[in-house]
Amino acid sequence: MNYKVIKCRRKTLCLTIGREGDVIVRAPLTVKDGEIEAFVMRHASWIEKRLISRSADPKFKDGEMISLLGKDYTIAPALKRARIVGDTLFLPEEGREEALALLLRSMTRERMGRLLREISETYGFEYTSLTVTSARGRWGSCSTRKGISFSFRTAFLPDPLAEYLAVHELCHTRHMDHSAAFWREVGNILPDYAARRRALKGYDWAVRCL
Repeated sequence: MNYKVIKCRRKTLCLTIGREGDVIVRAPLTVKDGEIEAFVMRHASWIEKRLISRSADPKFKDGEMISLLGKDYTIAPALKRARIVGDTLFLPEEGREEALALLLRSMTRERMGRLLREISETYGFEYTSLTVTSARGRWGSCSTRKGISFSFRTAFLPDPLAEYLAVHELCHTRHMDHSAAFWREVGNILPDYAARRRALKGYDWAVRCL
């Protein structure tokens, strides 16, 4: 397996996958090459899964398919702004990713706002605001003031997973932790939350794109 080694002032070995799918090992200055190779081999399964996931990343090229809000669209060129017409997602040739991100922000605000309202009305939750962010590495968050945020990349998720995220953050308005009480609250609303949570891991690529 090919990998790149970066030695720096750190105490432990660390693995990451670069934007181009390259395997990067960050290592302490004094670590030996054999130890680095053994470390990579121990994590071969993890690397393989991440590379497979990375290969599923959308490229946003004309003619390719992309799934938004659980529906598939074919990408086609547009003159100006990003927009959806029927089963086609039109993206401008210039600033394509920026235009798509703007569209996803709007889609996320509409869908997650609707889910928050519906779930809150049904189960008596209270939240103070909804913010759509560019956050990477996390789908959503809830502040101590009950303000809820979601990454615009949630637009890549199908409805059942978006619903799980909405329930998750609303339950944080009552439990600001991941205690047993928190998960009971989630389970009372979504008995299959564990399966949805596992399925969410298949969308790790989404929090890296754009």
